[in-house]
Amino acid sequence: MKKEIVYFKDSAAKMGIELSDLQLEQFNTYYEMLVEKNKVMNLTAITEFEEVVQKHFLDSISLIKVEKLNQDISIIDLGTGAGFPGIPLKIAFPELEICLADSLNKRVLFLNEVIEELELKKISAVHGRAEELARQKGYREQFDLCVSRAVANLSTLSEYCLPFVKVGGKFISYKANEVEEETKQAEHALEVLGGACVDIQKFQLPDSEMNRAFVIIEKKKRTPATYPRKAGTPSKKPL
Repeated sequence: MKKEIVYFKDSAAKMGIELSDLQLEQFNTYYEMLVEKNKVMNLTAITEFEEVVQKHFLDSISLIKVEKLNQDISIIDLGTGAGFPGIPLKIAFPELEICLADSLNKRVLFLNEVIEELELKKISAVHGRAEELARQKGYREQFDLCVSRAVANLSTLSEYCLPFVKVGGKFISYKANEVEEETKQAEHALEVLGGACVDIQKFQLPDSEMNRAFVIIEKKKRTPATYPRKAGTPSKKPL
């Protein structure tokens, strides 16, 4: 087992995640497919194995710090890009039911290749913008949890993500360390959309200097039918 894989296994164990040889093999195959596809299309700026392990794989599965993941819950990963955090979560916690959503069809085709190659079950990749998917019956308020590592203001992100979450479910945003001001500014948007911030959890990823924060938003009531607004509006005019 190469030393980077051992490092990954040990770092995951520090978060309470025991990865089997099969799971480590799946992560390794995913990495190889990612780097290969990255030659012809822009999926990630990070390609060194150790960096991918730390900044993509460990970061993705660090959700275990704030959420019970060894159970059958439905998750939508909005703006998944190259599959983060959804695919690492699925590999590490096979019981999860995951929907990967992205607005670029080329990325969705790549995600489907990964799903097939790794023989992952109870996971799908869907092409569409959040504004359109959130209006479809099969997606609106259908998920226990929405996660996103997308780089966007929390007010904007909440308008995209909360419509997918069932009442009683959660939207968890992966953020950089300093997030208090942004969260405070999003209070009005959250109230309008039926959510409320219940916690901010900060931590450092194992064996790294990478700081991370999770903003945990609970869905208290249904999102009004007018949200999300039409394409572009949530980012141009945050609530």
